Amino acid sequence: MFRWSLAVLGIFLCCGGTAKADEPLPPVAVDGEGALIKSEFIYPLAGRQTPECHASTIVETKQGLVAAWFGGTHERHVDVGIWLSRKLDGRWAEPVELFDGTEGETQDYPCWNPVLFQPQDGPLMLFYKVGPDPRSWWGMLATSDDGGSTWSKPYRLGTSDELFKENQSLLGPVKNKPVLLSNGAILCPSSTENEGWRVHFEITRDLGKTWEVVGPLQAGEKLDAIQPSILRHSAQRLQILCRTQQGVVGTCWSEDEGATWGPMQKTTLPNPNSGTDAVTLADGRHLLVYNHSQRGKANGRQILNVAVSRDGIDWKTCLTLENEGHPDGYSYPAVIQASDGTVHITYTWRRETVKHVLLDPSRL
Repeated sequence: MFRWSLAVLGIFLCCGGTAKADEPLPPVAVDGEGALIKSEFIYPLAGRQTPECHASTIVETKQGLVAAWFGGTHERHVDVGIWLSRKLDGRWAEPVELFDGTEGETQDYPCWNPVLFQPQDGPLMLFYKVGPDPRSWWGMLATSDDGGSTWSKPYRLGTSDELFKENQSLLGPVKNKPVLLSNGAILCPSSTENEGWRVHFEITRDLGKTWEVVGPLQAGEKLDAIQPSILRHSAQRLQILCRTQQGVVGTCWSEDEGATWGPMQKTTLPNPNSGTDAVTLADGRHLLVYNHSQRGKANGRQILNVAVSRDGIDWKTCLTLENEGHPDGYSYPAVIQASDGTVHITYTWRRETVKHVLLDPSRL
């Protein structure tokens, strides 16, 4: 049971209301003011290791923060690999390329969408995808016993006939972090694009050795959805938020800790066909990082925002991280809450570097 302080209740009252596409948004946050403690590039623009990067992920380990992303000439190029940096002595270390998509085939393939996850018991896990495109990629997994300093040889997750076609490749978490279930299983939010956009889940009870599939989910309000993130409302009640092609964030609910799910529904939150991420905070609120715009609008992915909610239904946009009309925009956020209560966000900055933002959630 959560213990609500008067201060937290006051935050909820101040953040009441429902986010809509045309609502007035806060001005761009400034370091050291309000909830924004600090923002920084994980690596500098000058002399960067790759021309482009995308799809970052962040995790806290006993040794500190670890971030990863894919980078290379450009998305889909065969030289795109998985890059990683660790925050050591208060500074992000120079990025290193961990995996480059070579697995002994007759040709190289690009890498995609890394996802870091630290189980309570077990090694740090790094999921990522390899393949020519999202319709035919496959899931990979590597592990680290020392907080991301060294890594095992990666291996394919395998296939499943429970998905759309025989021997469909398992993907693991397709973009956003898994959650640990009460029975110790790891619930990975996933999706496929090979037969339309559809959400499913992949569950492992043995740290990635074997898998079972839940879904795909019902289409509900005719939403083409991918890339879910998971929120926890109670021991049994879970919610997902998804990217869609219909101009809004999609959502779906489970009352049995992810074993079954209701139909996909629309939220009032706009979505310009761009990835989001969300986390349930220690105080019970839910926090979403997303582009508060609709596809076709002039600002598209050029604005990046933070919204909070008490119930996962009514959302209030409390922070603007970016709002500048650069064509490559600011996108694909990842968000976690660290053990000290601070919130860490990483996201693609103009496809040129990864930006790291540190927030004090009590000031949202």
